[in-house]
This record gives sequence, structure tokens and C-alpha cells, in this order.
Amino acid sequence: MSMIELKITGMTCAHCVQHVTKALQGVAGVDQAEVDLAGGVAHVRGQADSAALIAAVQDAGYAARQAG
Repeated sequence: MSMIELKITGMTCAHCVQHVTKALQGVAGVDQAEVDLAGGVAHVRGQADSAALIAAVQDAGYAARQAG
């Protein structure tokens, strides 16, 4: 199992966190997704493709890029 860290911008509240979390969890291969509003990051565990994760976040209305 791998861990992908994404930097996410555009989140302003707990609802945003829920929306991004749901989007990430909908991607094939995601076992767990944790989104941190204060840090503007998401940690995703599983076998998901980072491009698919970024696309899911963007489709949800937020900007994302792979951290690191």
C-alpha cells in the first residue's frame, strides 16, 4: 500500500473537507483519505493513481497537486 500526499487549495470550511474527502474516496484504489483543512493537504492510502486523485479533486471544484 502506498501513501500519496496532495496539496489542496480552495478549501475554506468543514464542508469543503467533506466534499474533497468524498471525491477522493470515490477514486478506484483508495483505501483511506484524510483531508486537513488547516494544512491544506490530503493523505491518501491505497493503490490509486495520483493523476486520478488530482482530477477527482479538480472535478469537485478545488485545485490540487502532488506535494513534495
